[in-house]
Amino acid sequence: MMRKILITNDDGIEAEGLKRLAEAAKAFGEVWVVAPAVQRSAASHSLTLHAPIDLHPYDFPVEGVRAFSCSGTPADCVRVGSLNVVPGKPDVVLSGINYGYNAATDIQYSATAGAALEASFQEIRAIALSEGTGNCHEVTDAYLMEVLERLIDKNPGVDRIWNVNFPNCSLSRCKGILEGRSVSRGMFYRDHYNEIEKLPDGGMRLMVEGVYNEEAEHGTDFRAIVDGYVSVGIVRNIS
Repeated sequence: MMRKILITNDDGIEAEGLKRLAEAAKAFGEVWVVAPAVQRSAASHSLTLHAPIDLHPYDFPVEGVRAFSCSGTPADCVRVGSLNVVPGKPDVVLSGINYGYNAATDIQYSATAGAALEASFQEIRAIALSEGTGNCHEVTDAYLMEVLERLIDKNPGVDRIWNVNFPNCSLSRCKGILEGRSVSRGMFYRDHYNEIEKLPDGGMRLMVEGVYNEEAEHGTDFRAIVDGYVSVGIVRNIS
């Protein structure tokens, strides 16, 4: 029986990573896409409860893929996709390929992970996939099919998702795949806020600035990425 695959993301339905993931996923079954109409990064696991959700057919540039743009969050996309779009229920949800890592403490903000976690609430297997920012996709393109083959039918456990990060390096520098990576307690960017303007009422206008960091614990997703490995691990839902 052919798998029913639902794909979403948080970068929006026009994102290049979404198209690349849908193209790869066609080898594994019937593909539906329900993705946000606009950029929804850092929306975490938020849902739309007090406003309608608009769903529109979308002329997706990957042949054979049925697609819809959604006014809601990535988690909304999974709920709408699994309840109203995919006949019956998806066998698996793929979320990504996100533009920017979803590893370490950044996972708590990630709408890529949030969408996958919503799938786990719906008792659907889910894989979140991310890569570094930039235009070099050599590692992702080389390892994506292998990662999907390994994980698409593999159950991560109740209330758990697979979390995959492809390192932002050339293929020649990639050292392979590391599975069983734990979630680092570190962070890629150590943030602080700069005052950029004083406001008339005595307030202040602030802008976040992050300082890049590569200090990470051994055995973690963060360490694997920094060392040039594809990181595969399990993230647990908070329940």
